[in-house]
Amino acid sequence: DAAGVKALAILNAKAFRNFRPGGVKVLGGTLILEPGLTEKDFEELAGEGVKTVKIGLGKVFKPEHGAAQMVAWARKYGIKSMMHTGGTSLAEVPVVTADDVLAVNPDVACHINGGPTAPPIPDVEKLVKQGAMALEIVQCGNPKVAAEALRMAKENNALGRVIFGNDAPSGTGVIPLGILRNIAFAASICGIPAEVAIAMATGNTAKVYELPRGLVKPGLEADLIVMDKPVGSVGGDALKALEAGDLPGIALIMVDGEVKTLRSRNTPPPLRKVELVKG
Repeated sequence: DAAGVKALAILNAKAFRNFRPGGVKVLGGTLILEPGLTEKDFEELAGEGVKTVKIGLGKVFKPEHGAAQMVAWARKYGIKSMMHTGGTSLAEVPVVTADDVLAVNPDVACHINGGPTAPPIPDVEKLVKQGAMALEIVQCGNPKVAAEALRMAKENNALGRVIFGNDAPSGTGVIPLGILRNIAFAASICGIPAEVAIAMATGNTAKVYELPRGLVKPGLEADLIVMDKPVGSVGGDALKALEAGDLPGIALIMVDGEVKTLRSRNTPPPLRKVELVKG
């Protein structure tokens, strides 16, 4: 019910504001849209720090359910809206079409290559050509449709709208390094320059969700990764390794200007190691 989803969203938003294992930043507390929510609720949620809403997991998942009105209320109070796209992941939720998404007009069309089942390719084309929302491509989806979506975005000058997600855990399971795998897929299989693929995963995401990070820019949070080509890669550096289809070796992770870890245990070893020198 409306009171229950409000309480869960506020609880999780506040919990993840203070719970930072390993320095990780989680934009938690997404509100699941349910019948009975009013404009006053969205004003209250924004005041309590809720930043996102999701259309498609509750009982509000179609334009006729009032989804467009709730999205408008969310936008009025600075809350970003994300909408399920394509085949259902829950038995009681019907398929969401491109026409549904265009009518509701969310900020993000989620997993346009399937979450986990993809919409028809003509639906993806309609979202690319007729919509203005961000287009999320995920690891736990359909790779063929992901390639088609990226091709369409490239041909229609819409790469600035593409963001990457993992969509895990899901019915597909859990895939580690999902964002890096998306970058490598785009750079190697889809012919997108590696630096552009990285920008889609970082800067585009920051722009869509208005995050104070994701760009290397004075005044923003210093959340940075140092990476190199993995040992044995045919690529000459990290970018060329990605374009060859290899995952780079992560050599250092920094959060808020503080080094959190050096060499990753989840990626291949980087060719060069980071040396920390005390100043």
